[in-house]
Parts: sequence; structure tokens; C-alpha cells
Amino acid sequence: MEYNDIYDKDRNLTGRVHLRGTKWQEGEYGLVVCVWVYDGKGKILLTKRAKEKSFPGTWENSGGAAQKGETSRQAIARELLEETGIRAQEDEFELIATERDGKMHYDHYCLYRPIPVEEVVLQPGETDDAQWATFEQIHKLIAQKQICYVIAKQFKRQEKTLREKQKK
Repeated sequence: MEYNDIYDKDRNLTGRVHLRGTKWQEGEYGLVVCVWVYDGKGKILLTKRAKEKSFPGTWENSGGAAQKGETSRQAIARELLEETGIRAQEDEFELIATERDGKMHYDHYCLYRPIPVEEVVLQPGETDDAQWATFEQIHKLIAQKQICYVIAKQFKRQEKTLREKQKK
């Protein structure tokens, strides 16, 4: 069983926990973390969601829910390692956006990590494939509805920042 810390709307910890898979109560919020891994040459790392997951077979960036007791940076380091085998220190993740939507607070990070796609270690039941994609390829995948719509919306909001990161 997986538990998540419960936050209020202002992102204060309440001291209570939520059992994953159960309904969030009024005034309860969780924390979700996401990371855009970039190579510095104009490409973003995408992984394909496993067939067992919601939005099966669509492309996305790495991320997931913070578990009980985890900070945002601890959660994103764990999620990235679990989903791709990419190891990064917490201070390597650059926070690019924080937002609240529905019952979740979201932290969006980026990480410079130019590794060959062949070195990405896929997690059975989570990820089925990986690819480096240009911004143009990502827009094409969005138009073809091959990127999870939630991730597509996030990408569009953060694209300008991600393009700037590629130039550094």
C-alpha cells in the first residue's frame, strides 16, 4: 500500500495521509512531480506509458506522486530513477513551474542529462519505450494525440522555458 501526504490548498502539510487509489476528501490535496529531461541539443526525453496504466501507449515525461514523507525533490529523483534508470541528485533538478489543479499541487522540473536512449532502463508496468524528441516531433505527437493530453497541456505551458534551457 502506498500513502501520500495530504496538503491543504495553500500547500501546507496537514499531518494526515492518503491511501493511494482512494478518493480525496474536500480540502485535501496531493503532490505530483514531473521532469523534462533535455539533452542540450534540442531534444526532450519521452517515455511511453505501459499498456497496464491509464492513458496506455501514450508518450509522457517522467513523474508521479510524492509518497508519504518525501519532499518534492526526493520524489522526482525517485520517480525518474524508477521509470528510466536515470540517477540524479536532488539539487540537479531545476524547478520551472509550480501549480495547483483539481486535487493536486504540481512541481515541474527540468534536468540536463544527455544520455543515449539505449541507456534508459524501462520499468515493467510503467514504461514500454523511450525516445529523444525534438520540439517539432513533440508537437506532431500532440497533434496525433500520441502524447497524454495532461502532459501535452503541461508541455505547451512550459515549452518556452524548455527551449531556453536548450540554448544554455
